[in-house]
Amino acid sequence: MVSEALLEELEVLESIYPTELQRISDTALDIEAEEDDPLEGYPTMNYPEAYPDVLPEIELAVVDGELTESEIGALIQDLLAIGEENLGMAMTFTLVSHLREQLSKLSRSKKQEQDRIEKELERLALEEEEAKTRGTPVTLESFRAWKAKFDKEMGSKKAQEEDEKLKGLTAKEREEYKKAQQRLSGRQLFERNKNLDTQDEALIEEGTVSVDISQYERTREEEEQDEGITFSDSD
Repeated sequence: MVSEALLEELEVLESIYPTELQRISDTALDIEAEEDDPLEGYPTMNYPEAYPDVLPEIELAVVDGELTESEIGALIQDLLAIGEENLGMAMTFTLVSHLREQLSKLSRSKKQEQDRIEKELERLALEEEEAKTRGTPVTLESFRAWKAKFDKEMGSKKAQEEDEKLKGLTAKEREEYKKAQQRLSGRQLFERNKNLDTQDEALIEEGTVSVDISQYERTREEEEQDEGITFSDSD
């Protein structure tokens, strides 16, 4: 049985989102979260009979852009926390608006990180070209040293962002989120590092140059022969 309050809310939502909203059933709907953003998601809302005194069931499907499972889980947990603050009231519009804002922030953050990586790779490529003229190669070890430093900085930044997210959750939600984050991040870190190692080696090996030191060094035997010639000339 659909409540009158839910029917009224759905009518309002259909007027706000005439093209973005799709009714799945009397108690479920999809809404396009953002059509102009590189990250585009569809939250699915399933409304229990006791809604809005209880939270709707929320699922999130990403149709454009890339989000990890942990990022999707964090977005859903964030929405549930917002929902807790709005129990007893129509909350769908608030949830969708918040999701759009978070997707936009996440998109900008990913873009900034990608830009930073690309600039750093350009800098390393320039250093490699300069090193070729000096006969000094950019090694895989030096690249990995930078990568380790970069990952550490990004890890600290992400940790700060996670702390801000966790502030809005209850103790139970924080515990569940941390468990899910740890479980997912381990697998994803392994896969990402495995791919990066392959890419790093290919990048460095492609532009590595070597120097034949023997071309610039004289052996002790040659030096002694030259010295002998000098002494005989003086005689």
